[in-house]
Amino acid sequence: MCILKKLSEKDYYGYTIMQEMKLLFPDVNDSTFYSILRRLNAEKETEIYLGNESGGPTRKYYKLTDSGRRRLDEYVKDWEEMKDVVGQLDI
Repeated sequence: MCILKKLSEKDYYGYTIMQEMKLLFPDVNDSTFYSILRRLNAEKETEIYLGNESGGPTRKYYKLTDSGRRRLDEYVKDWEEMKDVVGQLDI
């Protein structure tokens, strides 16, 4: 959900989004973030395009698809429902 949320704001170079996620989830291994990006792409939640960078290798950028936006909306709805349920618990 967090990666989809970031991609809803703008397109990201894979390494950049991984670094931003690492700040939020420092105990998660880098390969896990790349695995999630690959899965999101395989499930058509994202599209990959190559950036026109000069002075270095071509970079892969990830872009959220309409399907990815719908999935994010579902996740946010589920999250809101979960927060409501937890808020009703007498902890």
